[in-house]
Amino acid sequence: MAFTLPDLPYSHDALAPLGMSRETLEYHHDIHHKAYVDNGNKLIAGTEWEGKAVEDIIRGTYQAGAVAQNGIFNNASQHWNHTQFWEMMGPGENKAMPGELEKALVDAFGSVDKFKEEFAAAGAGQFGSGWAWLVKDKDGSLKVTKTENGVNPLCFGQTALLGCDVWEHSYYIDFRNKRPAYLSNFLDKLVNWENVAARMG
Repeated sequence: MAFTLPDLPYSHDALAPLGMSRETLEYHHDIHHKAYVDNGNKLIAGTEWEGKAVEDIIRGTYQAGAVAQNGIFNNASQHWNHTQFWEMMGPGENKAMPGELEKALVDAFGSVDKFKEEFAAAGAGQFGSGWAWLVKDKDGSLKVTKTENGVNPLCFGQTALLGCDVWEHSYYIDFRNKRPAYLSNFLDKLVNWENVAARMG
């Protein structure tokens, strides 16, 4: 099936009071994400991947150990990553974390604050472009990971519970070069914790 750019689950200015401006979402969603969709559709046209689900394309084109992935993978994975990213955020300050998610984070990391520290450190420590993730691993355990460029948890048989884009286009308009500040703001103000909890299955 052809890739399509999803609408944002909220207005372009809905996250502005929480630190993600309308300008950032216009560039990030309307231009960057749309480019992954358009380029991905061109690359899969006439190939074995045309008509396949994006998840199958990602798993089928990922090359383990290759830093520079192929074009089909890069565009398919970034389309998938961004689709999840928009859903993982939401407007409204002080969004409560569901009890079952809080318990799972405490069990896995010792406390919610420790989880946030580990997640923020992963994002800040990702050299160059990439993503920080909270994943449910194949054995059911929760882990914080980081991936380069567009690589995502699907490549490793993991379930993505929370992802944060640490490519510069995600934060440079609002936070300039202050990636750690962007990550802290993301965790404290932007995450839709109910969405994260729903992904635990």
